[in-house]
Amino acid sequence: MSRTLAAIVGGAAGAVALVGVVIVILWFCIFHKRSISRTSETGSSDPSIQVGKTAGIELTLRDARRFQIEELSLATKGFSDKNLIGQGKFGEVYKGLLHDGMLVAIKRRSAVPSQEFIDEVRYLSCIQHRNLVTLLGYCQEHDQQILVYEYIPNGSVSVHLYGDGHVTQEKLEFKHRLSIALGAAKGLAHLHSLSPRLIHKDFKTANVLVDENFIAKVADAGLRNFLGRFEVAGPSSQVAADEIFLAPEVREFRRFSEKSDAYSFGVFLLELVSGREAMDLLSSDLNINIVEWVENYQESGNISAIIDQRLGNSFTTEGMEEFMQLTVRCMDPSSERRPTMSYVVTELDRILEKEMSLTTIMGEGTPVVTLGSQLFRASK
Repeated sequence: MSRTLAAIVGGAAGAVALVGVVIVILWFCIFHKRSISRTSETGSSDPSIQVGKTAGIELTLRDARRFQIEELSLATKGFSDKNLIGQGKFGEVYKGLLHDGMLVAIKRRSAVPSQEFIDEVRYLSCIQHRNLVTLLGYCQEHDQQILVYEYIPNGSVSVHLYGDGHVTQEKLEFKHRLSIALGAAKGLAHLHSLSPRLIHKDFKTANVLVDENFIAKVADAGLRNFLGRFEVAGPSSQVAADEIFLAPEVREFRRFSEKSDAYSFGVFLLELVSGREAMDLLSSDLNINIVEWVENYQESGNISAIIDQRLGNSFTTEGMEEFMQLTVRCMDPSSERRPTMSYVVTELDRILEKEMSLTTIMGEGTPVVTLGSQLFRASK
């Protein structure tokens, strides 16, 4: 009996131990899987405090890097004018070289230190995506607030389209502009897919940067959260140029949403295809309905007057027509009728894929597709 009892007890103990091992293995696998959750185009896998998850996207909150003012001063040679590369709503923007050899963009302004600033930086710095400029960290010393971003070498798309007098404008073919538009759309769509969703609120051509491979990266996402709801900085001419990117409901009621970002994106598409600032196109008249203005050109058969002459015949009629239709839809005065950014991504991807295949395989005189030089030629 004692041997039988020992066998029973031993067997039971072994079974309990086996169940325990299985539980530990399952727990480890589940925890490990959750800790490396990421989207297909994000670059973050740090297991930290979960703050939101939607559609397979897990947003984690982690400590943003806190820089010392001495380090940033050294990186910019004492915030030298030679390192000054711009002036934005947040303040002066400097190019900096950290001691580890990393190039960064440093934005600085005078402001009273606050915990709210740190909390906002921590939230924004955890957002990682191929088509978003990454916020690396911050500094808050000597009554200064400083944001440190990754440095994007080729600057803003606006410089390459209509320049600033110092940079040679790029002759970007239609396919390249479509690719830039698609990348920027993916960046905005990612912001809108987060939980809680993030509205850019200040999307414009100047905030779409391109890296050394001309991959588009959306800059200044959430920057308005630092500035306050109604605060606007910068010269009056720049404020007017920025206002044209704001949807009607934002200009009138300050009502931001994913659809107001879509409107701003539509204005960006218009500048992208025209190679000119929207303000110049509209003769500085903000009261004119930009959609009606574009549609008038379409109905008159003179849409080619809007299109950048540098595009030459690098596009097809079909591709350009679909691009302009999407542009008009994004700028619809009714926010409800504007497409979501996820839909815009799908459409731009489709147009680009078709444009790539048609303009690659067709030869001169191909009857299947009309070249851009023959676009909207009036039949009258």
